[in-house]
Amino acid sequence: MRAIWKGAIAFGLVNVPVKVYAATEDHDVSLHQVHGKDGGRIRYQRRCEICGEVVEYKDIAKAYDDGEQTVVLTDEDLASLPVEKSREIDVVEFVPSEQVDPILFDRTYYLEPDSKSTKSYVLLRRTLEDTDRTAVVQFSLRQKSRLGALRVRGDVLTLQTLLWEDEVREASFPSLDEKVRISAKELEMSAALVDSFSGDFDPSEFTDDYQEQLKTLIDAKLEQGDSLDTEETFGAESEEDEGGKVLDLMEALRRSVEKNRGAKAGAGTKDSKSKSKSKDEEDDDGAKKAPAKSRTAASKSTAKTRKGA
Repeated sequence: MRAIWKGAIAFGLVNVPVKVYAATEDHDVSLHQVHGKDGGRIRYQRRCEICGEVVEYKDIAKAYDDGEQTVVLTDEDLASLPVEKSREIDVVEFVPSEQVDPILFDRTYYLEPDSKSTKSYVLLRRTLEDTDRTAVVQFSLRQKSRLGALRVRGDVLTLQTLLWEDEVREASFPSLDEKVRISAKELEMSAALVDSFSGDFDPSEFTDDYQEQLKTLIDAKLEQGDSLDTEETFGAESEEDEGGKVLDLMEALRRSVEKNRGAKAGAGTKDSKSKSKSKDEEDDDGAKKAPAKSRTAASKSTAKTRKGA
C-alpha cells in the first residue's frame, strides 16, 4: 500500500506521528463506454466554453458561482488556507464507542506509526481498547475539514471519516405514524424466525454475486467469440415464488420457522451419517473426506439477500 497522507495524532501533550493508508478498495469490474455500433471508445474532453479549446487537467482551477458572479480559486489560493496546511489529527474528545452512530461513518483509513519508537502509538491503541472509547478527531484532508473517529481494529489504529450532522437526512415518513397492533403471538413467531437464522457474522462467507456473474459473462463472451444468446449466458429465468401470492404475516413467519427447523434437523441427520463412514471411503492419501456442509434452499436464499445488502 502507498501512504496518501502523513501527519500526527495530537491529544494533550502526546504526539503520535502516523502515515495514512486507504483501508478499502473497490472490487467492481472496470467497464468503458463505447459506441455500440462499432465498439469505438467514447472519451470525455474538458473543453472551455469560451475559447473552445481542450484544457489539460493541470490547467483547471475551481470556481464558486453565486448566480451573478464567479470567483476563481487556484491551487495556490486553496493551499494558502491555514486549515489546509495543518498536518495534525487533533483529538477533540474521547466518547463511549456506542454513542457514535454508524450512519455517520464514511471512509476508513489505516494508520501506521511513522517514528522509530511505536510506544505512543501502542499507548493510544491500548487506551482506546481498555476504556472502550472512540476518539473523536478533527483534521484536514484533500482540501476539506473533516470530522473523524479513531478506533482499533486488531493491532491497528483506524481513522474513519464521519459525516457532518447536517449531511445526514432526517427520516420523516408519514406511514410510520400509523398505529399498528402487533400481537404477542406474532412477536413470538418473529423471534423464533430470528433464532432459526441466528449465527456469527463472518464477512468472508459473502460474495458480490453481481460482479461474479459479470465476470462469468465476460469470460463466456471471450470464449465464444462474442456469439451468445441470453439463455446460454444466464440460464432460464426463474418463475416467481408462490405465484406472486401475498401471504399473511403470521403464515409467512410460521412457514419460515418450520422450514428452518426442518433444515437443521436434516443437516444433523446428514452429519451423523457422514461421521459413521468407514475407513474404506477414505481418499488415496489417507485423509478422510470432509462431510459436505448442508445448505438448504432457505439458507441459500437468506445468504443471497445478505450478500446483496
